[in-house]
Amino acid sequence: MGAPKSGNGAMSPEDAIVAYKRLLQTVLNQRPSGTRQRLADALGKNRSFITQMTSPTYPTPIPHRHVGTVLAVCHFTPEERDAFMDAYRQAHRRHFEIDRASHKARHINVIVPDLGDEKRNTAFDKAIIEFIQKMSGFIEPGGDD
Repeated sequence: MGAPKSGNGAMSPEDAIVAYKRLLQTVLNQRPSGTRQRLADALGKNRSFITQMTSPTYPTPIPHRHVGTVLAVCHFTPEERDAFMDAYRQAHRRHFEIDRASHKARHINVIVPDLGDEKRNTAFDKAIIEFIQKMSGFIEPGGDD
């Protein structure tokens, strides 16, 4: 029995969420160890958030603001990216059309001070990630003229 379809022959939004989460789970399983932790760090979340976000058994969709980071950190092949984005668009048809060029990202390592306390270090790291995410909202493709 196939996946339930909506009236126009496309997957239902719920089935599309399951499809893109399965694809993300497959991609992560094929990447080097540590990729889940790098994704958690890039999103400013913990690993359990990544586990829930990638699990097809959890119906919660991946937030739009995380898609570009997910694609960049997980190093999707062009084919994997296309399949993921096709399912993501089907799941969230009414929201938006993702502009591929606007979600290019790169991964960098930054050396920061050790504040001597795990709680303070975590808060510091999250503040940096939030700052970068907010700053990224100001950047438009071609805005470096």
